[in-house]
Amino acid sequence: MNITVASTSNQGERVTNQDQIGEVVGLRAACFVVCDGIAGLPGGEIAAKVARDSILQNFDGERHLDAQSIRQYIAQANHAIRQQQQSEQYRKMGTTLVSLFIDRDYQLAYWAHAGDSRLYLFRRGYLQAVTRDHSLVQQMADAGYQTNGINSNLLYFALGMNEERDATYGEVLQLEDGDVFLLCTDGFWHNFTQDELEQSLHMVNSPSEWLSLMQQAWDKNGNVNNSDNYSAIAVWVGSPQETTLLHSLTDAERFLSYK
Repeated sequence: MNITVASTSNQGERVTNQDQIGEVVGLRAACFVVCDGIAGLPGGEIAAKVARDSILQNFDGERHLDAQSIRQYIAQANHAIRQQQQSEQYRKMGTTLVSLFIDRDYQLAYWAHAGDSRLYLFRRGYLQAVTRDHSLVQQMADAGYQTNGINSNLLYFALGMNEERDATYGEVLQLEDGDVFLLCTDGFWHNFTQDELEQSLHMVNSPSEWLSLMQQAWDKNGNVNNSDNYSAIAVWVGSPQETTLLHSLTDAERFLSYK
């Protein structure tokens, strides 16, 4: 199974970049990780790096995947953060996480997430959000309440934050040729609607072109100097361009003009 990957991580206007991204693509399996350190408390960037490094270092791309091994990768990452929290300075540090695991031989995908970093799936011409944020805004929206004026950064769970619950794990997904995944932090998805993400994907034929188009739209909208850290990984399975490239360069220019 062919896998094509592109990624971006940007500091925005922040003093530091607390986002951490990475991937391992082995012969039998692949792993993709995006973490966003919790702002407002010391050590967010450390928690993000510890979680990212733990998963990538423990992941074995030469073996087949199963649900239990993925839970183990996430548990090890959470434990690694807990170990760092023994320092008084960093006792409250935490990080969001979104991770995608692909078994290349059996063509299966697994995912796990904590917090408000997201996973999207583009399939058969349509984009859908796979994860649901562990946030107060999401809880209120699910309950049918208005969320105007509510701080969207208020999380009720992230790695390192809560010992009483685990990350959320998705059901095993059978992959299809042409599937496209997007893993991203809230600094990225906050600036694009789901329709815009889907629309832009119809105008490119590679993951690097997709992220480049989104960056151009970002810069054109004036976000380059007034934004949070923003990071993303685009993962293309098989030959997505057969289902994505439905528009012309003129459409891409029109998309940029909307921003």
